Amino acid sequence: MHSTDRRPSAAPSDGPFAALGLSKPILRALADEGYTAPTPIQADAIPHVLAGRDLLASAQTGTGKTAAFVLPLLERLGERAARGQLRVLVLSPTRELAAQIAERAGAYGRHLGLEHAVVFGGVSQYRQERALARRPAMLVATPGRLLDLMGQGIVRLDTVDMLVLDEADRMLDMGFLPDVRRIISAVPTERQTLFFSATMPGDVVRLAQRILRDPVRVAVARSEETAEVDQSICFVSGSEKRATLERCLTSGEVERAIVFTRTKRGANRVAEQLLRAGIHAAAIHGNKSQGARERALEGFRRGRTPVLVATDVAARGIDVRDVSHVFNYDLPDSADSYVHRIGRTARAGRTGKAISFCDARERALLFDIERGLRRRIPVVSLVSGRAEPAAAAPAEQADPAPESRPRRVDPSKSYRRGGRSGRARAAFR
Repeated sequence: MHSTDRRPSAAPSDGPFAALGLSKPILRALADEGYTAPTPIQADAIPHVLAGRDLLASAQTGTGKTAAFVLPLLERLGERAARGQLRVLVLSPTRELAAQIAERAGAYGRHLGLEHAVVFGGVSQYRQERALARRPAMLVATPGRLLDLMGQGIVRLDTVDMLVLDEADRMLDMGFLPDVRRIISAVPTERQTLFFSATMPGDVVRLAQRILRDPVRVAVARSEETAEVDQSICFVSGSEKRATLERCLTSGEVERAIVFTRTKRGANRVAEQLLRAGIHAAAIHGNKSQGARERALEGFRRGRTPVLVATDVAARGIDVRDVSHVFNYDLPDSADSYVHRIGRTARAGRTGKAISFCDARERALLFDIERGLRRRIPVVSLVSGRAEPAAAAPAEQADPAPESRPRRVDPSKSYRRGGRSGRARAAFR
């Protein structure tokens, strides 16, 4: 399914990628990367993008969606060969994801001679200004920093004719809709627009209907995204979660793990507790400085820090292939978020495990997740950190009455009410 088999090879003159209509310089770059065949989202999306069609695509991170839009856009840039003009704008909700997209654009376009740049907040804009002075053909940006640069007259979007909104669902959840509208209004109306979203909630569809012109819709089925993930649920009280997590991480089964918490404060607390227990861990979330986030990710990728504790928003830019386990220390508030989290393991055709902790206050969340998945998650008992089959959860745990369900707290919604504060905006842009 995945195109990440890293065996070096010569640039193919034909083959699955060539059949999609990609030129020799890009085929050569794909061969350099060891890519052998397109993923389903790439095979479905690339021909439509090359044809100039607007696109509404649904695909989880890890299915190859970045290449699904970067490859054909680079191809179109190479064909039209407009040097010295900004032609492609990619909007991303987080710094990490923006940096990841820009890195892939550099890798795929290495033989094209096209300039690209990336801008995001949390760091000095000096280097970003220097990159923009080289007049890139492609710009990857977070909305906040891009608007700052536009306000200073450093960036103009009047030559952009290809626009991408990546992770559109998360961008809207984070309260970026006013910023996105301002940016889109500065882009010419005669353009090609691509929406990529892990999920298709109503607000994403409504926005797409107002912005896209006769779009093609493509999607990767959820069953394909999580088929290789061994999922389980462990009923554990809130006070026992920390000790249970420590037993799991020291059981000898975990090679590299991401632990998801609901809040930034929770991520800090869990990471500190693991460090006190002698487990190398680092937290990553929107309140961390860009330098701290980059150091945490680099340590995680290189294996120096085998455990990364993350919030949902920060995790959107994590692309690490050898994650053996995902732990939901706190359950997410929807099936879509659950699928996105566990998709961080079992990448590139590998297998992985996702273990979720559920305390009494989270039973309603589990009910909604299983209802969204349309199946039950197997229940396990964690003995010495090893998962063993357990009896089914009691009825009062599995199917709570509606009135007993806790009110969900979605931190991102606070940014919708009354706008985002300066501190909150800086954390995400």
